[in-house]
Amino acid sequence: DAQESRGLGDVYKRQMKALFKAERAAGLELVDRPEPTAAPDEVVIRVLRTGICGTDLHIRRWDDWAASAIDAPLIPGHEFYGEVVEVGPLVHDIAVGDRVSGEGHIVCGTCRNCRAGRRQMCIRTIGLGLQRDGAFAEFLALPAVNVWVHHADVAPELGAIFDPLGNAVHTALTFPLVGEDVLVTGCGPIGLMAIAVARHAGARFIAATDVSAPRLEMARLMGADEVVDVSAREIRDAQQALGLREGFDIGFEMSGAASALPAMIDNMNHGGRIAMLGLPSTGFEIDWGKLVTHMLTIKGIYGREMFETWNAMGAMLQTSATLRDSIGRVIADVIPARNWEQGFAAAESCLLYTSPSPRDS
Repeated sequence: DAQESRGLGDVYKRQMKALFKAERAAGLELVDRPEPTAAPDEVVIRVLRTGICGTDLHIRRWDDWAASAIDAPLIPGHEFYGEVVEVGPLVHDIAVGDRVSGEGHIVCGTCRNCRAGRRQMCIRTIGLGLQRDGAFAEFLALPAVNVWVHHADVAPELGAIFDPLGNAVHTALTFPLVGEDVLVTGCGPIGLMAIAVARHAGARFIAATDVSAPRLEMARLMGADEVVDVSAREIRDAQQALGLREGFDIGFEMSGAASALPAMIDNMNHGGRIAMLGLPSTGFEIDWGKLVTHMLTIKGIYGREMFETWNAMGAMLQTSATLRDSIGRVIADVIPARNWEQGFAAAESCLLYTSPSPRDS
């Protein structure tokens, strides 16, 4: 019996290593914490890999965003891959030994959106590693409905970034892409993955913008046909290089930069559609007249569709080694958990290329 094998009778004596925020202040510490147990509708997962997200950097710094959004004391972390070690009595279709990741948005199930099957729009969402203990630990408890069981071809490191990959897939597949010309503003990890997904999904031409030469070079490797350093060139240069006469059909705004959305609007075809994932840190002006007269659509994107996005990204990765290789390029390094400070330093250096938002991974 899985529960007996973990000795749940003495659960309060069993300890695990966890990266812990003990108080509402800057810093994290690697400490011993009690192992979690599974509620009747939950599973316990042995965490094998975690990803460091921009959100986790904000939590460690304890900036204004973290102070407004995070419940501490807390174990952060929401990007993970692991093995199921305990299954609650009400859980079906998940077994001990399954290799899994998980949807980090835990929803109420009873609000209007949840009951209509739009769980990603739940008005009472709780975030794993934000308002509930997360994945920077040896073990993690999660509602079974949030667990995603992987197929055999998913490497642990790739499985650990299904959360940000889901953001990229949700953004990229919001509008039909086959034969369309796509503009991506912001080549952070999620923007880069969105480029690879758009290429896989049948876009014709893809242009990408950033201010970082390394990120623009990576964008080409991910499938961009043209890249633009917007600190030195205009997006219209990419239109000319690609031979576009009417602007871009689809836009992915991934940066949150104040200049990005207005510049994207200026370069869209009439009837163009924009999926906006980037979180602006300040307000900015846009040309509302052009938005109306060019009949543009802007759709805000948050998280992943539960669970159509998970189905889509699982299917694409299962059937395309090329896409798996492309997505794997965004993983900068794999560092032992005991060297967590080195991992956070590496993540901070990666985000120096652009202004990070809490969503960057």
